[in-house]
Amino acid sequence: MAETTKPAAAKTALPKEIFAVDVPNHELLKLAYDSFLAGNRTASATTKKRGEVRGGGKKPWAQKGTGRARFGSSRNPIWRGGGIVFGPSGNENYTKKISTTSKRVAIRQALTLAEQAGKIVVSDVKTTGKTAEVVKFLRDNKLDRKVLIVVDEKTDELIRATTNLQDVLLTGSMYLSVYYILNADKIVLSPKSIDTIKNWLAKEEK
Repeated sequence: MAETTKPAAAKTALPKEIFAVDVPNHELLKLAYDSFLAGNRTASATTKKRGEVRGGGKKPWAQKGTGRARFGSSRNPIWRGGGIVFGPSGNENYTKKISTTSKRVAIRQALTLAEQAGKIVVSDVKTTGKTAEVVKFLRDNKLDRKVLIVVDEKTDELIRATTNLQDVLLTGSMYLSVYYILNADKIVLSPKSIDTIKNWLAKEEK
């Protein structure tokens, strides 16, 4: 059944300006990868500063006469249960900006590496919305690891058929990212998606 993928790949030639570019190093790929992760990071950790901690209004002990150091509040940051100095407030912005031009170059480089590694298969995934149909397609083409399916447009049938497959990610061609490409063991490109990717990524940078 593996032979069925070869004719499909031969009919649709992968444009060299997208899938055969120069990759001098992996610095830009790393930047785009980190940018994707940073953009999806949420600032969920929060701590309370000295003025936000409950209690501590009463002076722990007298200013003088006890032989101990002076303290005005038990909410002092050096006390257990006190406020936190320079802790996260929940308003942190972890995003890492990368220009549109750099992002396109990084995706082209990632697709080039994927093509060189033999990870790309050109084929349409046809389904009526049943997961079993996609499972059969993957089995017939020996796609048994992490698979990225790239289509020109996500249909309700494809979404329904792939949602419950743990190692399958469905994405539109305009939403490709370096993170998705590098994390996939196999990439299934629909013929229509290749034209969209070419028009999107082959734009002249000014």
